[in-house]
Amino acid sequence: MKIKQLSIFLENKTGRINEVTKILSRAGINMQAFSMAETTDFGILRLIVAEVDKAVEVLREANFAVMLTDVVCIKCRNEAGALSTILDRLSEQNIFIEYMYAFAEDDRANVVIRPSDIERCIEILSQCQCDVINNF
Repeated sequence: MKIKQLSIFLENKTGRINEVTKILSRAGINMQAFSMAETTDFGILRLIVAEVDKAVEVLREANFAVMLTDVVCIKCRNEAGALSTILDRLSEQNIFIEYMYAFAEDDRANVVIRPSDIERCIEILSQCQCDVINNF
């Protein structure tokens, strides 16, 4: 299953990430996963939230540039080699991973993947019986 990820473009200046978290907090929206990437002039805050449309609305109202992207999130065992096995399967089928980020909860890890071919990626993950998440 695909899930929607918000990508928010931020100037590299103090307090910009905090502005996003405050806006989401006031709207009652919890960030369930996030990643921050930066360049010299700006950063990209990638977020997974339960209320995607509401988050986009409140952030755009506050003049943030927000883009929606389809990503895949999988659950795998939180142990050495578990993710490597999954990535091997995707690599064998020529699925390129543009970026990914992860977080662990006890014995399970949640991994967000932006693959080159999202439909094929989901198909391959289903064939190898990976637990693909459709919401948090």
